[in-house]
Formats: sequence, C-alpha cells, structure tokens
Amino acid sequence: MIEVKELNKNFDAVKAIDNVSARIEEGHVFGLIGTNGAGKSTFMRMLSGVLKPDSGTILIDGGEVYDNPETKADILYISDDQYYFTNGTPMDVVRLYQTYYPKFDTEKFMDLMEKFGLETKRKINTFSKGMKKQLSVICGICANTKYLLCDETFDGLDPVMRQAVKSLFVKEIEDRGLTPIIASHNLRELEDICEYVGLLHRGGILLAKDLDDMKLNIHKVQCVIKEEKMLAEMKEKLDVVTIDNRGALYTFTVRGKKEQLEICMEELSPVFYELLPLSLEEIFISETEVKGYDVKALLF
Repeated sequence: MIEVKELNKNFDAVKAIDNVSARIEEGHVFGLIGTNGAGKSTFMRMLSGVLKPDSGTILIDGGEVYDNPETKADILYISDDQYYFTNGTPMDVVRLYQTYYPKFDTEKFMDLMEKFGLETKRKINTFSKGMKKQLSVICGICANTKYLLCDETFDGLDPVMRQAVKSLFVKEIEDRGLTPIIASHNLRELEDICEYVGLLHRGGILLAKDLDDMKLNIHKVQCVIKEEKMLAEMKEKLDVVTIDNRGALYTFTVRGKKEQLEICMEELSPVFYELLPLSLEEIFISETEVKGYDVKALLF
C-alpha cells in the first residue's frame, strides 16, 4: 500500500504539489487525472523516489522511498518523456534493468517483444514513438515490481496496442497482484480500466475515490423550469455542483444517490426531468469548475 501524507513540493516560486494526502491500495488500477500543470508528473516522480519532497511523507509498504534502494526495487516509473541510450537496442535496456531490478524476467520479455512485433536487436532510435512506448511498458511489466507508475501510458499507441496494454495490465493484476498507477489526460481510457481515481488540481488533490462510488454519487439532472420559485427551491434542496441553462431547459450537476434525487424531483414536480449518469470526463469538468477552472470561460 502507498500512503502519502501532507506532501509538498516547490520549484522556486511555483508550488507544484500542495499538501497532498492519498492512499493507494494494492492490486487495483489507480488513475491520476488533473488539469495541465496540476502536478501529476511531479507527484509520480516523488512516488518513485526520483524527486525528494520538500515536506511530507511517502510510505510504500511502510518504507520511505527516497534514497531507499530496497523500497525502490519494488516500484518502477515509466516517464512520458522516453529516453534511451544513443544506438542502444532493447537488449541493452534489458541489461540495464537487470542491474536495478533483480526479478527482471528475461524470458517473459523475449516472449512479449515477439508478440508485440518488436525486434530485440534493432536500434531503438529507429523505433516510432508508439514502439518506444510499447518497449517501455514491456520492460516495466517484466521488471516484476509490485507497483508500476505510468505517465501517459496510452499516448502514442494505436487502438489495438492500447487494448493489448490494458489486457496485459489486467493479466498481471490477476497473476501477481500488480498495482498500476496511471496518469493520463485521456479520461476515456482511464474510465475503461481504473477502479480508483485521484483528481489533482493546482497542486492539490480534490478527491480520491472508488470510480463506481463516484459515479453513483454524482448525477446530471436535465429539467424544464418555467418558474423562478421552483429554480430557487431546487438550488435549496439539491446539492448543486454546477448549473447550465438554455432558456427553460436547465442542466444541473448534483451530488447524491439516484433514489434520493428521484424523490426530491418528484416532490418539486418540474414540467419535465430526467437523471443521467456522468462520464469521468464530465465529473472532472464539474469538480474543477467548482475550484475556478471554468471551461466555458476558456472557450468563449
């Protein structure tokens, strides 16, 4: 289990991570989403021990990660910005990984490279962006670490390879309890694979919840309201996150259980209403809009 308590990181005057606390359970896929500059990559680098926090603690299975080789041997970070040695081949990468990760499975590596159609003796600088990303994922899997941190894992992969990587993660979770932590802007991809989601905004964490529970507790209500009095009553009785309207048609994003919302809407009795589930992208927009990141203000 990963426990993060009151984590802070500044780069000169820029506060990259602001008093973040989170708990990541084992054997589940944890998705990390956030606005541009929210601190996702900085957070991942601190989890992996690449960066040292200014304050706060990171405990991985009870041990601190920074400057601790024993703990680091059980966690691997795949950066969004891939770097490989000039003129290096995948086999050169294997030899490097074997140095730091004693449990690296070379046989599995050779098997996956063949299945993904990648040549082990070809120079990596001749690989496409997607092929380099596939290589990094294969190496990450074969290192046999308990935790795998992936920064924009699906970026650069075609749809077939995205599905292959997802299937690979699922198999490793089932076979050996791998815990992938995936930071991505592609919320649709995360929605397919993640069980828990953390939302970062301006260096702070807005929420970290079970994705299914999150969806059950926030809904979109579309209704036709013609009286100001009813609008005022809805604002008073519902836990409203955002409101949008086009004439008499109002769209509310509200917190609460579906059953409770239905009872409340029946009592209010507008001309028309319907309850709709929110996608992860809609939840993200709603939560960040509350904190001042208004997408409408950016577009219009």
